[in-house]
Amino acid sequence: MPRPLQHRRLVRAAAVCATAALTFSAAGAAGAAEPTWTETGTSYVNSLTGSQGLASRADGTLLHRGLASVPLSLRVAGWSHVGDPDIARGHTFDAYQGGDTTTKKMYAVTAPDGTRTTYEHALDPGELLNNSFASVSPDGQWLVSGEWGTMNRLQVFPAPVLNPAAPAPGANLPQAGQISLDRPVENIQGCDFVTGTRLLCASDDAAKEVLQVDLARPLDGKPVTGQVSTAFRIPQRSVCSGSFEAEGIDYDSARGVLRVEIVPPSPCLVTTAVISYTMK
Repeated sequence: MPRPLQHRRLVRAAAVCATAALTFSAAGAAGAAEPTWTETGTSYVNSLTGSQGLASRADGTLLHRGLASVPLSLRVAGWSHVGDPDIARGHTFDAYQGGDTTTKKMYAVTAPDGTRTTYEHALDPGELLNNSFASVSPDGQWLVSGEWGTMNRLQVFPAPVLNPAAPAPGANLPQAGQISLDRPVENIQGCDFVTGTRLLCASDDAAKEVLQVDLARPLDGKPVTGQVSTAFRIPQRSVCSGSFEAEGIDYDSARGVLRVEIVPPSPCLVTTAVISYTMK
């Protein structure tokens, strides 16, 4: 066989092997990037003070929210429902909504010294009044929230207090670029960031799922797309029979612990199950 032809075949064979190795490596890396969440335990909280959501503090203790968690002053002002909270830079972020005729939603930010400041957002055209959760991006700059029902988006706001672009209290808190989802999601009760480009969300759909939302890039105030997949189903375990309700979710990044809440059917609904997971 003449050397030029043999050389060309050797070069092609080497290229094919290199391409295959790169493809295999990329596939392996992609597979390694997908976590497996392993259940590690279940605890229980009083539903009146803990069924709406939870957030992990820096010291590892948990903040809980329930129907009885709404301060009297806010309830008198018309804010009757609090959603799944978040804690960022020592500040607690709460999502509030009012009655069926409300034309605004509200976010309350409580500083480490206990000082609470409220920020209202006037509903934009087509926006629902539901305010299910508050989740702050890892850089502390963006506040993600969501509406009830079937949605193809998550809302994004400049994080009050932490983002210099956020308005002062008393001014309308505007939306920033939304997260457009590649498929509809249903009844999102809470979301929390696992990384700057990945959220996990508790969905109170028929399956009671934890959904994974992978962003095309970290939030920067401009529109961004999010790819939705199912991470796992939330266990529905109770001596009572009937309908369960998925609620809040929290990822403790310092300890690598994910927690998700589910409320059992009546009469067992007086306590809410908090199921813990670690990533494998």
